[in-house]
Amino acid sequence: MKIALLGYGKEGKASEKYFKEKFNASCDIFENMTPEEFAKKDYSSYDMILRSPSIPPLGLENESTITRYFFDHCPCKIIGVTATKGKGTTCSFIKSLLDAEEKTAYLVGNIGNPALEILDKLNSNSVVIYEMSSFQLWDLKKSPHIAIVGTIEPDHLNVHKDYNDYINAKANICRYQTENDFCIYFKNNPESVKIAENSKAQKIPYPFEIPEDIKNAITIPGEHNVVNCISALTSVACYLNISPDEYLREHKTEIIAGLKNFKGLPHRLEFLREINGVKYYDDNFSTNPASTRVAINSFPEDTVVLILGGRDKTNYDDLPEIYELLEQSKNLKNIILIGESGHELMKRYKDDRFVLEESLEEAVKTAKKFAEENVSKNPKKKTIVLMSPSAASFDMFKNVYDRGEKFQKLIKTF
Repeated sequence: MKIALLGYGKEGKASEKYFKEKFNASCDIFENMTPEEFAKKDYSSYDMILRSPSIPPLGLENESTITRYFFDHCPCKIIGVTATKGKGTTCSFIKSLLDAEEKTAYLVGNIGNPALEILDKLNSNSVVIYEMSSFQLWDLKKSPHIAIVGTIEPDHLNVHKDYNDYINAKANICRYQTENDFCIYFKNNPESVKIAENSKAQKIPYPFEIPEDIKNAITIPGEHNVVNCISALTSVACYLNISPDEYLREHKTEIIAGLKNFKGLPHRLEFLREINGVKYYDDNFSTNPASTRVAINSFPEDTVVLILGGRDKTNYDDLPEIYELLEQSKNLKNIILIGESGHELMKRYKDDRFVLEESLEEAVKTAKKFAEENVSKNPKKKTIVLMSPSAASFDMFKNVYDRGEKFQKLIKTF
């Protein structure tokens, strides 16, 4: 077997290892090419062309992806989760809840765990939770048994042709479901509702009310995380083949244990420390206005010092939306701007709260100074330093993990 691997990130490396060990395959690696260069390449001598998620579909006969291959060969049920933001947290809630039920559950996909690494470990009693980005769904031909469709808003428009292409990719999560499957959708988002309408599965809208003792077991902040938790609870009820009401009523002990065991994901509104009356939160996975809005709104009663900016993913088309968000957020006392979009915001808009810094280190120092001044002026009110960039990281950092880790190291030096 001869395979062309397009892209050589985590999933590409996992694919090479899997196919070499299982099939003694010969793998040729193609990377650092534009979509046009990938499309023009002659792959006629290969038995399989395996794309990494960020490479657009080429429309070739022997083309596949890691996600498609996994779906074709997975022997157990899959719970798939997609949304513009909140996918990873929802998946992790599901994993913790299934662990509490003593199910053999595996978490893979966009969260950073390549699916092929666990394929040979699975049997019919296993269950897979698959975090699915638009790239992994782009040309998927099968849908998971249980699909969660969270809030869908514009994102990755620097890669997708347009917003319709992005939505169309997301819709594959439930497009191929049958009446024996389940589609759980966020009822307050029109795109989520439209996507669910394409599914033949049993449809369950969320959010809905859950008991206070279950809500109080959620350890991570923000009303959005209560909503994420409700979708996760619903998916586990579907997996157990019982109604959400029965699950909440009959499995309360397991649910509370599962929720208490989940402390949140790195760089997603992650609490770092409190010092000199200031709490520091890392929300570096927020790379668009929608996710930054959620982060800011998680602290409505607190004074917030925000660090924001990076590489914009929309050629600055979303700057008016970002500025409107900042203007409307009355809990924002100071806004420290960094990176390319920070410079552009400073140039376009006049706001007394804006301070532009050239490095993350200087931004953190300035945020600390402002926050501690706020504490001294009003010690009874909580003060938060929040890094939620509303932009990608590639202007100043290797990737979003690098940006988050550098932020955390700086906070630890206080």
